[in-house]
Amino acid sequence: MTPYRNGEISHWMRASRVAGTPTGPARHRTDLPDEEQDLLIVGGGLTGLWAAYHAVVDRPGARITVLEAKEVGYGASGRNGGWLSPLIPGNRAVYAKAARGRGQDGAAAVASFQREMDGAIDDTLRVLEHEGIQADQRRGGHLRVATTPAAMRRLELTHAADLAGGYREEDLELLDADAVRERIAIRPALGGLLTRTTVCVDPAKLVHGLATAVEAKGVRIVEGTRATRVAPGAVTTPRGTVRAKTILTCVEAYSGQIESDARGLGRREVIPVNSSMVVTNQLPAHAWERIGWEGRECLGDAAHTFVYAQRTADGRIAIGGRGTPYAFNSGTPGQGTVDARTVRTLSERLRLFFPDLRFTIEHAWRGAIGVTRDWCAGITFDPGTGIGVARGFAGHGVTATNLAARTLLDRAAGRDTALTRLPWNDHDSGRWEPEPLRWIGVHAMYRLFGVADRWEESRHSRNTSLIARVGSRLAGLSE
Repeated sequence: MTPYRNGEISHWMRASRVAGTPTGPARHRTDLPDEEQDLLIVGGGLTGLWAAYHAVVDRPGARITVLEAKEVGYGASGRNGGWLSPLIPGNRAVYAKAARGRGQDGAAAVASFQREMDGAIDDTLRVLEHEGIQADQRRGGHLRVATTPAAMRRLELTHAADLAGGYREEDLELLDADAVRERIAIRPALGGLLTRTTVCVDPAKLVHGLATAVEAKGVRIVEGTRATRVAPGAVTTPRGTVRAKTILTCVEAYSGQIESDARGLGRREVIPVNSSMVVTNQLPAHAWERIGWEGRECLGDAAHTFVYAQRTADGRIAIGGRGTPYAFNSGTPGQGTVDARTVRTLSERLRLFFPDLRFTIEHAWRGAIGVTRDWCAGITFDPGTGIGVARGFAGHGVTATNLAARTLLDRAAGRDTALTRLPWNDHDSGRWEPEPLRWIGVHAMYRLFGVADRWEESRHSRNTSLIARVGSRLAGLSE
């Protein structure tokens, strides 16, 4: 018998339900609106809820409906690692090139993008405080740890690239091994890079808090209602058609499941790439005395097949990584069950970091992130049809959802703002290859990264493996 819970959406969502967070049945019984809506949002994740929130704050009394196929937070918004990170959702070099193609200064465009990502973290924290939403938020920063010389060299290069890309010097710090261990006692750490602006959150508490806040302001959330077609002025569902002047489609990894002519929703424009997580038991006080981690930094490593983790507010370690990255023909993870090999891999990474730690895995789950062919997010809005789309956050969505929602609203209102001039607006990422080439390519890329990590670890090399560089170039991840 499996000794841990597997699937059930996520540990975050289950814990939120146990705590009595309002969700589920009442919203499933909500009737579809008969009258035309001022704004109709497809997708009850963070992008859709942020769009609903800022729209209703801007226009109190507006008729706004959110349609959600399952329940709010069912997708990546309720399954992620809980990082409010300033990382741009895409490749800076690609965005800079796109900006230059429009006659803009590429470096300035990327720096502006970075400032707006920083601002989206601040906006999120402001709203949480204003609405009284307790999502276990803590600005402890993001600590990326190197366990090989090659990984440390990558962090040094990342530090320089981040400064050139718009980060403030005071927000970044390269750490030696002792400085890393003063924060978190990671045995094999050779050094690290600290980004101070990152905030950890409980994603389910964030999404449920936002849902409650928008409903209190008059927004209608209809769960259990899948959109099957998005067309100008109307969204078709099995329960009927909802009409609206403006439609924003915010379904990310599930974009290919909706029939539409809108740009950004094609089955080969966005694919679902899986990421798995596990969470430990609540660790005793003496374990935390050895580990440290008092700042609750978001913890990652600089491996090619990287992991991401946080110390939860109730004293667990939640850690995630790619595992089995992609299901044939863009399959989505359903309730999120995880294969035993991936659970072992994540457990082994924890044992590498903390070899003396005794822990058990209590829950494992899996979600899907939306990934475009060039791994860059994009925002589109067609004034002729009134349809907007946000997609392709590629694992950096907790912050980007806030910025994307506000950008979509500015686009829909016809406003010329700093947000509508960002280089992810109308970004063309191309299309993924047809199957089986798509499946072969994604799995080959991750296999190359795994081989590269083992090569670097076994040789203690200071230089990044050529295998990894080839994999990054093939995937479009190189800057």
